[in-house]
Amino acid sequence: MQALLDVILPVFLVIGFGYVAVWKGLFPATGVDALMKFTQQFAIPCLLFSAIAKLDLSASLDARLLISFYAGAASGFFLGFAGARILFKRDWEDCVAIGFCCLFSNSVLLGLAINERAYGQEALAGAYAIIAFHSPFCYGLGITAMEIARNRGQSPLVMARGVARAMFRNALVLAIAAGFIVNLTGLVLPNVLNDALDLVIRAALPTALFALGGVLIQYKPEGDARVIAMVCAISLIAHPAITWMLGTSLSVPRDVFNPGVLTAAMAPGVNAYIFANMYGRARRVAASSVLVATAASVITAWLWLMVLG
Repeated sequence: MQALLDVILPVFLVIGFGYVAVWKGLFPATGVDALMKFTQQFAIPCLLFSAIAKLDLSASLDARLLISFYAGAASGFFLGFAGARILFKRDWEDCVAIGFCCLFSNSVLLGLAINERAYGQEALAGAYAIIAFHSPFCYGLGITAMEIARNRGQSPLVMARGVARAMFRNALVLAIAAGFIVNLTGLVLPNVLNDALDLVIRAALPTALFALGGVLIQYKPEGDARVIAMVCAISLIAHPAITWMLGTSLSVPRDVFNPGVLTAAMAPGVNAYIFANMYGRARRVAASSVLVATAASVITAWLWLMVLG
């Protein structure tokens, strides 16, 4: 219970403040859109760029952690895809969008905030190692699957162009790539630039959490209840369970194992809706899944913290 009070609830209270502020008209919905754009296009990319640029790659990039997390994520995608097709008879494009909801956990807005409160700043290296590959992996898998579904019969070159175009328009992917370039080349950034980045970074997570609350009020859990329940079960239970089992069998070090499982246990991120909206597929399922799973993760994240000790 103490973990729920000390770690989980403060994060969700900030989300709740954003939700209530927009609901009661204390903060305009247009302002929330602007906040979300600021966090997704500027503040979070600055955070990821700075974190990757300073990350000790030799110590943090544990292959066993990445295998356990991303095997769980990919399993979530294929479980969601297969469930949508076999159980609910959705068309192929809808199946990809629903699978993406099960794939893309909220590793930044929720994952970083909860991991920091649970394990401290020094434990975030494992979370950042996951995040370094999260957007490229998830968007790469989702976009590739969607391009195959949409362009069946077309040449592989056309599909490859569609994947590359979507990937290199993503600010998170570009920021992570730039961070790796700085890290691997040993480039030293001027102090004035680091100070400016720090100012933006301090605003990133609280602003993003508040904006997430404001965004969630736009979504209504209407219809598709069984599909949404499947997405929630895969995202909040199956993905972290697979990560936990693989991480245990691979003897992932505890200091990165716990953040890895907890990151896997996060609800689908807003990017799940962005992906669905980008292709105009399963938008109601994606939006409602983000809302319902985010609310449910108050309890499931607490349970996973207890499992992890």
